[in-house]
Amino acid sequence: MTNEASRRRLRRLMALSLVGVVFTVAVILVGVFTRLVDAGLGCPDWPGCYGRLVVPDETRALAHTPEAPLETFQAWVEMVHRYVASALGLLVIALVVLGAPLRRRPDYPWGVSLALLAVILVQGAFGAFTVTLKLWPQVVTLHLLGGLSVMLLFLWLHLRLRRFAGGRLTPGGVAPPRRPLTPLWGLAMLLLVAQIALGGWVSSNYAGIACQGFPTCNGQWWPAMDWSEGFHLTQSVGPNYLHGQLHADARTAIQMGHRLGALVLGLSLLLLAMRHWHEARLRPWLGALAGLYVVQLGLGIANVLLWLPLWLALLHTAGAVALVIAMAMAVWAWREAEGVSALQQSTKKEWVHV
Repeated sequence: MTNEASRRRLRRLMALSLVGVVFTVAVILVGVFTRLVDAGLGCPDWPGCYGRLVVPDETRALAHTPEAPLETFQAWVEMVHRYVASALGLLVIALVVLGAPLRRRPDYPWGVSLALLAVILVQGAFGAFTVTLKLWPQVVTLHLLGGLSVMLLFLWLHLRLRRFAGGRLTPGGVAPPRRPLTPLWGLAMLLLVAQIALGGWVSSNYAGIACQGFPTCNGQWWPAMDWSEGFHLTQSVGPNYLHGQLHADARTAIQMGHRLGALVLGLSLLLLAMRHWHEARLRPWLGALAGLYVVQLGLGIANVLLWLPLWLALLHTAGAVALVIAMAMAVWAWREAEGVSALQQSTKKEWVHV
C-alpha cells in the first residue's frame, strides 16, 4: 500500500471513529428514551418484534404473542433503538476491516479496534438479555455501562489514530512513554463509574422520585431506608421489572445512595482540580469536569423537585455522558504530557547529534 493510500485510509478511519463517538451518544440517549417511555418491552421477543423485522399490525402481533398485547408506539420506539444499535455495530465492523491493513504499523491502535468489536458484541447480547430477562435491573444497568464503554473506546480509538497520524515516535520507531495514572486519578475515575452505575440502578429500579424534596428526603435528613433490599444484587429474575418491584424504603435507600455518591464524587473532582490546576494542558479539561459536575448536580436536583419530566431525565443522562467524555480527555491529556516531553527531548538530542 502506498503512503498516499495509507493516508487516505487513515483519514477515513479518524472520521469514522469520531462519527462513532457521536453516534454512540445518540444510541445511548435513544436507549434511555426507550426506558423512560416504558418501551423496553414494547417488543416481547428479540431481535424481531412479534417475530418480524418491522412492527406488525395488531392482528399479527396477537397471533404471535397473545399474552403481550401490541402497544404500537412503544413497539416502534424499541425497534428504532434496535435499528440504530445495529447500525452502530456495522460501523464498528467497518472500522476493523478498514484498519486491518495498518495493523502491523508501529503504534497503530489495532488492540483498541478489536476491544471495540468485542464490547459491541457483548453489548448486543445485553440488549437481548434486557428483553428476555424482562428488564432485570442488573442487566439494564450493565447495558448502560456497556454503552458508555463503547463510546469511550470510539473516543480512545480516535485519539490514538490522531496520534498515529501525527507520527509521534521516537527515533527508535516506538511510541514515547506515557505518564502513569496516580491513585488520585484512579479514585476519581472509579467514583465516576460507580456514580453512573448508581444512576443506572436508580433508573432501572424506578427510584428517581423515591425521595420528595431536596436536600432532605421525604422531609427527613435520614429517612427510613432498606439498604439490604435496595442493593440486593442476586435477587431472582422476573417475572417483569417494568415500573420496578422494590418497596418504598428500598427505593429510598437507592436514591440516597445516589445522592451520597454525588457528594463523594464532587469532593474527588475538587481534589483532582486543586492538585493539577497548575498544568496548562490539564486546566481546560479539569475546568470542564468541574463545570459539568455542577450542571449535572443541578439537573439531578431539578429532576427530584419537578418529578422527573422526560426532557430533564434525558438531559441528566446527557450530562453523565459529557462527564465521562471530559474525564477521558483529562486522562488523555495527563498521560500524553510525558510522551510529548520525551519526544521533544529526543528530537533535541537528534539535532545536537547532527
